[in-house]
Amino acid sequence: MIEHLQHPIFSIISNLAETTGTECYVIGGYVRDRIMNRPFKNDIDILVIGSGTGFAMRLGDLLDCKVAVYKSFGTAMLVYDGLDIEFVGARKESYRKDSRKPIVEDGTLQDDQNRRDFTINALAYSLNRDNYGQLLDPFEGVADISNRIIRTPLDPRETFSDDPLRMMRAIRFATQLHFKIDIKAIQAIVETKDRIKIISKERIIDELNKIILSEKPSIGFKYLFDTGLLELIFPAMHNLQGVDIIDGKGHKDNFYHTLEVLDNVAEVSDDLWLRWAAIMHDIAKPATKRFDKRVGWTFHGHEDKGARMVPKLFAELKLPLNDKMKFVQKLVQLHLRPIVLVQDIVTDSAVRRLLFEAGDDIDSLMLLCHADVTTKNEFKKTKYRKNFDLVKQKLKDVEERDHLRNWQPPVTGEDIMQVFGLGPGRKVGVIKNAIREAILEGDIPNEKQAAYDFMVSEGEKIGLKPQEQKP
Repeated sequence: MIEHLQHPIFSIISNLAETTGTECYVIGGYVRDRIMNRPFKNDIDILVIGSGTGFAMRLGDLLDCKVAVYKSFGTAMLVYDGLDIEFVGARKESYRKDSRKPIVEDGTLQDDQNRRDFTINALAYSLNRDNYGQLLDPFEGVADISNRIIRTPLDPRETFSDDPLRMMRAIRFATQLHFKIDIKAIQAIVETKDRIKIISKERIIDELNKIILSEKPSIGFKYLFDTGLLELIFPAMHNLQGVDIIDGKGHKDNFYHTLEVLDNVAEVSDDLWLRWAAIMHDIAKPATKRFDKRVGWTFHGHEDKGARMVPKLFAELKLPLNDKMKFVQKLVQLHLRPIVLVQDIVTDSAVRRLLFEAGDDIDSLMLLCHADVTTKNEFKKTKYRKNFDLVKQKLKDVEERDHLRNWQPPVTGEDIMQVFGLGPGRKVGVIKNAIREAILEGDIPNEKQAAYDFMVSEGEKIGLKPQEQKP
């Protein structure tokens, strides 16, 4: 495996280890990814038998590099040739039942590999002179890579109970790597899932976002649902699952539909927040579900209620309450609008209103709506997607002509007050709204002079006379 240790930093560390009589190993993700022939990130973990921080400080002096020491974690890090290299001393850990914070003691290489989360992350390369490059694989992690299995080094119930975040990590790795989770590990997650409650929501959402950003996020969400974790960490999404049948009429399973939409979005966009919009787009369907004997199941207003739910859900999940949340909220609110355009005759007025409301997010909205077509009827699917192409062309044509994306009124409230000698009040709002509606309906072009002339005529209708000034 020496071919995986070609970078000069490994021989530098090896020489220093020889000089100082220290044992050192490369361990974890770097080793796993090199064995899998995956592109590795620029971070390398070095395990030191003894003081990891002390060894890092010596290496920093040798390389003339600044070393960051994290005393609370017992780790140190330096940057060399674009690589983030982290050093930690070998340790063994024991846990109390009411905490995920371990009691840490100095340990051996074996102790450290025992405490690793998964066999594929317990792999190590020796950097020691007598066995440089030797692969140390005490738990058959290479075989698990070959068999595409996520398995824990020790009893999974102990592993997950000690650090419940590892349940999320197991599902995340399975999703990212397209591996299966070992059946004993699955059973252990089911048995110990309630331990996830001691993990901070920030750490949970960090793992969940990594699942969402995977090539096929549905893999992870199915694991989360089947093990019972989803109900604990994101009950609103869990509640989408299920099909009710009355008088022989059923509705689609909105949980699995949502996963299809999410996977469809993932095929065309890496945008985390567009993927969250896919997750949230039907989130209010359980709350708006009704049965009508004539038409069957309905979910009227689920887009409005869903948009109102987004801020609360973001707060509960510890997601950012900023423009990212507003983006998701907007797409949830508008996600049915292009669908309606597809079904009906597309008027310029309807397209203008959609552009006005969506602004710069119109392209993301169209991606979401395209992904929302999950019908298994090929005729319907082809028809919808062909009509979507027509709508997209119409959007392009109207935007080029009317410039309504992120629209700003050609005549402002200040202009209206100046022209008619008014102060702030209801009449200003009436005229502003009339101008906006006239532009959206196509009665006047989106131009300053046309809007000014229309403003004057609307003002005269309510008894106003323009002053000499013009806007």
